[in-house]
Amino acid sequence: MPEYLLPQGAGYGVVVGIGLFFSAFMIFLTAIQSRYTGFSPKNSEEFTSASRSIKPGLIASGIVSAWTWAATLLQSSAVAYKFGISGPWWYGAGATVQILLFAMLAAKLKLNAPYAHTWLEIIGARWGKAAHLVFMSFGLATNIIVSSMLVLGGSATVTDLTGMHTIAACFLIPLGVAIYVVVGGMRSTLLCDYTHTTALFAIILTFIFTVYATSDKIGSPKRMHELLTAASAAAPVSGNAHGSYVTMRSKNGLIFGVINIIGNFATVFQDQAYWQRAIASRPGTTVKAYLLGGLAWFAIPFTFATTLGLAAVALKGDVDMRVLTPADVSAGLPASAAAAALLGKAGATAILILLFLAVTSACSAELIAVSSILTYDVYKAYVNPNATEEQILRMGHAGVAIYAIVCGVAGTIFFYIGISMGWLYTFMGVLLGSAVVPIALAITWKKANKWGCVGGALAGLALGLVAWLVTTTTLNDGSLTVATTGGDYEMLAGNLAAIGVGGIVATVASYIWPEDFDWDATRSINKPFSVTPPTHDEKVHSDSDSDKKGSPHVVETKAASIADSFDRTEEENELDPVALTKAFKFASYSSIALFVVLILFVPLPLFFSQHVYGVGGFTGWVVVGIIWTFLSAFAVVIYPLYESRGAIGQIGKGIFRDIFQKGSGRYVEENLEKPKVGDAAA
Repeated sequence: MPEYLLPQGAGYGVVVGIGLFFSAFMIFLTAIQSRYTGFSPKNSEEFTSASRSIKPGLIASGIVSAWTWAATLLQSSAVAYKFGISGPWWYGAGATVQILLFAMLAAKLKLNAPYAHTWLEIIGARWGKAAHLVFMSFGLATNIIVSSMLVLGGSATVTDLTGMHTIAACFLIPLGVAIYVVVGGMRSTLLCDYTHTTALFAIILTFIFTVYATSDKIGSPKRMHELLTAASAAAPVSGNAHGSYVTMRSKNGLIFGVINIIGNFATVFQDQAYWQRAIASRPGTTVKAYLLGGLAWFAIPFTFATTLGLAAVALKGDVDMRVLTPADVSAGLPASAAAAALLGKAGATAILILLFLAVTSACSAELIAVSSILTYDVYKAYVNPNATEEQILRMGHAGVAIYAIVCGVAGTIFFYIGISMGWLYTFMGVLLGSAVVPIALAITWKKANKWGCVGGALAGLALGLVAWLVTTTTLNDGSLTVATTGGDYEMLAGNLAAIGVGGIVATVASYIWPEDFDWDATRSINKPFSVTPPTHDEKVHSDSDSDKKGSPHVVETKAASIADSFDRTEEENELDPVALTKAFKFASYSSIALFVVLILFVPLPLFFSQHVYGVGGFTGWVVVGIIWTFLSAFAVVIYPLYESRGAIGQIGKGIFRDIFQKGSGRYVEENLEKPKVGDAAA
C-alpha cells in the first residue's frame, strides 16, 4: 500500500470541511446582503446576473477566479517540468489573450444585447431554433470538458497527497460547491470568488519566496539556475536549444503554445461562465474589467509554474523528492511533489488548500453558468416559455444541483477510461475549436451568415476529428490508444484543422452570402418596458406582481439600494451606443496590441535566437514574474476593496446601528432617494 504524505482524513477535511465553511460563509453573506442592501438572491435576475451592476474590480477578481482551473496550477507546472521556462510563458500567454480579446465580445454584448442572460439567447434571437440547438451543444460540451478537467485535476492531487478515494473526491468537490452557489447566487458567488482569489495569491507568494529566497534546497534564482543546468546536463530536454531548461527555444513548448491558444479560445468564447461575468458587469466598465482580469491572471500560471514546476526539475534526485512517471506528469503532479519536497507536510497541505480553492472557485462559475443555460435556453425556451419568476428561480437552483452531479459522473467516467486532465486539456480545441470564429461573428458582425456559421462549426468539428485521428494512425503505425492520440503533433493537427476550417467556412460564406441583420432583435431580448426610475408606489406594485410577470419585469423594476449607486437612469446612460462603440474600439486596439506583444514580440524572437539564459537573465525573468504577481494581487485584491469602500462603510454603519441601537440598521426603501453612497460590488 503506498505511503501518503498526509492522512486520508486531511483530504476529506479539506474537501468537505472547507466546502462547508464556504457554504456557511455564503449564507452569512446572503444574510448581510438581504438585511443591509436592496438585493436578494430570491430574485432570478439577481441570482443569475447580480442585477448587472458589478463594478470592474470585483468582475476582474471573478474572472481570475473562474479562469484559475486545476490546470492553471497543475498543467502549467507540468509543462514547466517538461519544457523549461518556455512552458509557463506559453501557458500563461496562450490563455491570457483570449480573456483580453473577449473584452471585444463583452463590449458588443452590452451594445447588441444588453439584457440577455446567456450568449445562446443572442444566437436564438438572431438565427432561430436550429442554430440555437447546434451552438448550445457546443456550449454544454465546453462546460462538461472544463468541469471534468477541474474534477480530474483536483481529485488526482487530493488522492496523491492523502490517499482519499478518487471517486469520492470527484463527487464531493462539485457537491460542496453547489451548496453555496444555490444559497448565494451570482453576487455572493463573486464575493466568495474574491476570498478565494485573495487566498490563492497569499499561498502562491508563499511558495515564490520559499523557493527563491528562504529554502535551503534552492533559496535563490542563482541556485535554481545551477540545479536546472545540472539537470539538463544529466538529461537534455528534447527539442530545446542545447537541451536546456532555461531557454525559450523549445520546439515542443511552441507546439504546446499553439495547442493552448486554440483550445483556450474555445473554452472562453463558448463558456457561459465568461459571458456571465460580462452580463453581471456594469456596461460602462465591462471592457476595463476584462482587460484588468486578463492581465492579472497571467501572473498565476506564469509565476507559479516558474516556481514549483522548475523546482520539481531542480530537485530531481533529492531525498525528499518523489520520482515522477510520465503518467504523474500528465496528471499534473510535479507541483505537489515539489511543494512536499520543499516544505514537507506544510507544503502538501498548502498545495492541497490552494488547489481546492482554485477548483471550487472555477467550479462555482461553471455551475451557475450551466444553470443559466438550463434555465433560459432549455426550460424557458422550450419547456415553459411563460414561466413565472418563482419557476425560473426554482429551475436555476435545480440546474445547479443537477450539474453538480453531472460533474461528478463525467469525472468518474474519464477516470475509469484512463483520460487525464492533461489529455483533456490538449484535446478540448479539437472538439470545440470549430465554433470559436462562428460565435465571434454571430455576436459582432451583422453580415455573418447563419448557415455558413452553423456549417463551419460542424464541418470544423468533423475535419478536426479526422485530422487528429489520421495523424495519430500515420505517426503511430495505426495504433489508436490514449497515449498515441495524446501526442503533441496529433493534437496540433486536430486543433489547427478544427479552428481553421470553422473560421474559413464561416467567414467565406458570410462574404459570399452576407446577411444584413438588424440588432434591434437582440437588443429587445428581456428589455424592460420602461427605463425611467419607478416611483415608490410603482415599486411596491411591481414587487407584488413580480411572480406573475417573470424576469423581464424584474429587470424593469430593479431597485437601487444603499449598496448600489447604479440606478436605471445611470444604466441607460452607460448603454449609450456611441459610448459602447467607443469602448469596443478601445477593446479591439488594446487587446490586439497585447496579443501581439504576448504571442509574437516577446516569445518568437527569443525562440528563433536559440538564446540560453545565464544567471543574470534567468534572475531577471524570475523578478519580472514576481513583480507581475504583486501588481496582479493589487489589481484583484486591493482595488475591489477601494472601489467598494462606500458600500462597505454603509453596511458597517448598518451593523453598528444593529448592535448599539437595537435593530435600527436594517435597510429600508425610503433611503433610496439619498445620493450615491457606494457600489453593488459589496
